[in-house]
Amino acid sequence: MAPLTLNTGTLQPLGDRLLVKVATKEEKTVGGIFLPDTAQEKPQVGEVTAVGPGTRNDKGTRVALEVKAGDKVLYSKYAGTEVKIDGVDYLLLAERDILAIVE
Repeated sequence: MAPLTLNTGTLQPLGDRLLVKVATKEEKTVGGIFLPDTAQEKPQVGEVTAVGPGTRNDKGTRVALEVKAGDKVLYSKYAGTEVKIDGVDYLLLAERDILAIVE
């Protein structure tokens, strides 16, 4: 499935979802060999740019996400929905797809 392409504007994730700006792919090896798109590793690191309001617990109280905008995160390799905003690659992920916050 091709990534969804959006124009300028605000994208506000819902529930426990978050928007992550994908880190750029390595296009060249350490030895200087250029890699075609098919040989490049899919990035698993990015920066959170927007977060949803969180989920509700059994009592109906909103539970905020542990991740916040500006955090650098490590996420599951094949998680999320790819979106392109103004030519920049993003992933729309659920909080459970985040493996760690990178300090």
